Amino acid sequence: MDIRFFQVDAFTNQPFKGNQAGVCLLESMPDDATLAAIAAENNLAETAFLLPEQDGYRLRWFSPLVEIPLCGHATLASAHVLWEAGLVPPETTIQFYTLSGVLTASRSGDWIELDFPARDSEPAVLPELWQPMFAQTIVHVAYSVDRYIVELASDKAVADFKPDRQLLLAHKCIITARAAADSRYDFISRFFAGPIGIDEDPVTGSAHCSLAPYWAERLHKNDFFAYQASARGGELKVLLQGDRVLLKGEAITVIEGIFRI
Repeated sequence: MDIRFFQVDAFTNQPFKGNQAGVCLLESMPDDATLAAIAAENNLAETAFLLPEQDGYRLRWFSPLVEIPLCGHATLASAHVLWEAGLVPPETTIQFYTLSGVLTASRSGDWIELDFPARDSEPAVLPELWQPMFAQTIVHVAYSVDRYIVELASDKAVADFKPDRQLLLAHKCIITARAAADSRYDFISRFFAGPIGIDEDPVTGSAHCSLAPYWAERLHKNDFFAYQASARGGELKVLLQGDRVLLKGEAITVIEGIFRI
């Protein structure tokens, strides 16, 4: 079985920036063990698997360890590949059938817009074992679906944060802060996903599904320009619309080939 494969840098317009995603174009859906083995072989934050279905595509996402219920950067990469490969006309909105329901992607100039579910959060208490990592920099702690949101005192505190990888294996964690007054961004963040085999995710669409309502409440606005301050870094335009979040980003293909199985 030959599978067309692409590696895309998402939420950036530059190679070797943003978040890497594998995209596999399928003619039939392999068994889950094969999907997991391909994702482990890629060893990227996520590998997306696309199979034509109805008027769109079945889309599944796998980290090197497990299947993921929602992934922004690999969805962005998937839409980019479908348009770039000429499989979908550029003016057509793409429908993806996923574990998180029907998600859509459309072109918006040079950017791709994803329509994703918003994820609310509730105030929470920081796990006791994490307290030494954060010292006195915490402003607020919340919990959203399956991850903590830890707001720090400044964007510098986020950028300079030194994670303890071993302690972060137990829970997913977003750290975030308002951007400095002279910044072109509204807020910045970083995301650690040790439980699914990702020490630090470079740019995370699903994290911004939680960050959009979180910052809307604090900044009293719904439209944001956000930066994820990982080593690779990436930019997102984020718009909260009721129970949906519109995520905009760019993407660039860096590898194209064939998996031979």
